[in-house]
Amino acid sequence: MTRPIVTLATCSDYSDLDDDDRGLPDALRERGIEPRVAVWDDPAVDWDDAGVVVLRSVRDYARNYGQFLAWARSVPRLANHPDVVEWNSDKHYLRRLAELGAPMIPTTWLEPGAGYSKHQVHSRFPARGDFVVKPAISSGGRGTGRYTATDARSRADAINDAMHHLRRGRTVMVQRYLEEVDRRGEFSLVYFNGVLSHAVEKAPMLHPSFRSTDEVHEEIVTAREPDEREWLWGEKVRKAIHGLIKEHAGRDIQLLFNRVDVVADGRGGFYLMEVSLIDAGLYLSSAPEALGNFADAIAQRVLW
Repeated sequence: MTRPIVTLATCSDYSDLDDDDRGLPDALRERGIEPRVAVWDDPAVDWDDAGVVVLRSVRDYARNYGQFLAWARSVPRLANHPDVVEWNSDKHYLRRLAELGAPMIPTTWLEPGAGYSKHQVHSRFPARGDFVVKPAISSGGRGTGRYTATDARSRADAINDAMHHLRRGRTVMVQRYLEEVDRRGEFSLVYFNGVLSHAVEKAPMLHPSFRSTDEVHEEIVTAREPDEREWLWGEKVRKAIHGLIKEHAGRDIQLLFNRVDVVADGRGGFYLMEVSLIDAGLYLSSAPEALGNFADAIAQRVLW
């Protein structure tokens, strides 16, 4: 009997998958699936013969944005669906999710078509406290920097960072840095086929001396159970996500994987930081059940 094929799509920097996904091929074999690993832009790969293609470490998609979206559209059986990939690749989606009931950190959007001068960018930064500058299309935190509003050198670095992105046609997001991130870190809820698998708490990454970089940001994570408020908020976000999916695709689409990143807002609620549906780190090695849950979710797609 022929075993069904699942191809894990990655990038050339992680041609053998990243450390967190390294156990996934063996877990799939144990479930009667033939796993393959392929670089998404490798011209030698026949994606028509790739079975179900699962997005994993495609960390370079923002640098090859148009090519990546065209590739995603060309893959016959891609998870997550190309309609989802397209809108989730640009963080403008956070605006619509906020309208659908999942508020984001208050953000100033600098659009490249506005032709901002350095002075105009400067005037749109906060007058006090720390703030974050990041491109709306990015992966793994690349291009994100934390700056101090009242430090002249830091503010100048932030201006240069924003101008760098704007000149390259990238929308820039400016957000006040939340002290709650330093106190409590971020919290991520990970879902497979619509069911909550596990959750992790993430230590703050953007320390005060942090500057923008093109490197992927390393995370320190600890698994823990979500409390009732966190769980209910995650369900609220999932409802908003599926509302947005229906708007874009005209129908609901089940997500193979979905990572929701949140941070406390300091008032007893939460802000949505990100919904990661493309190259999401799923913290498979951080919770004992996570790897098996993901392999089971993939098996449900190809065996049932």
